Amino acid sequence: MAEKHSPLDQFSIHRIFDLKIGEIDVSFTNSSLMMVIILVLLNIFLILATRKKSLVPDKLQSLAEMSYEMIFNTTRDNLGNNGAKFFPFVYSLFMFILLCNLLGLIPYSFTVTSHIIVTFAIAFGIFLFATVLGFILNGHKFLRLFLPKGVPIYLAPLLVPIEIVSYISRPISLAVRLAANMMAGHTMIKVFAGFVVALGVFGIAPFVFIVLLYVLETVIAFLQAYVFAVLTCLYLNDSFHPSH
Repeated sequence: MAEKHSPLDQFSIHRIFDLKIGEIDVSFTNSSLMMVIILVLLNIFLILATRKKSLVPDKLQSLAEMSYEMIFNTTRDNLGNNGAKFFPFVYSLFMFILLCNLLGLIPYSFTVTSHIIVTFAIAFGIFLFATVLGFILNGHKFLRLFLPKGVPIYLAPLLVPIEIVSYISRPISLAVRLAANMMAGHTMIKVFAGFVVALGVFGIAPFVFIVLLYVLETVIAFLQAYVFAVLTCLYLNDSFHPSH
């Protein structure tokens, strides 16, 4: 009897080797391995793309320059003069998430960003950094973020709790948006791939749909990485201008 596989099996975490620090399990898993591979590939790509620095760039250099210019313009447009100092952080974040999303589309690979614990860890780190930065730059005036200028004081009891909940929910919404999109898309691809195998010669229609779905998922992988970068810029902008 053939073994049945669930479309969700592709998201399973598997230990490669066990490791504990005290009572904390820090085992090296397939997710850890994929993140290491992505970091290595990202560094190789940037080193190879920037080593020549030609006036007439090749395809690799053009790709690096396009990504650089896009994220630089994004940070500048959203952070103004403060954009340059945060560009390396936002660019690294964008490229890491983009590669996680794209490499996860390769059959039998692992999609790191399909796991809420990974996306939440990144999102919470951004949230914590932006909050601490806001208090460092503005002191107690950072709390003006929860009561914008021009709002009548009698609306404070209603508006402030809403703004606080909205602010605290930022890392949750940021994490869920990315993980849910990656998991949903990859699950659909797996389901339709099963149809192709089951239908054999008659699986042409599902196969065509898979090709189109791959194109769509590639676009979504890029958009989700870009949206993550844009929202990071917006959260950092609140740290500089909490009263706007």
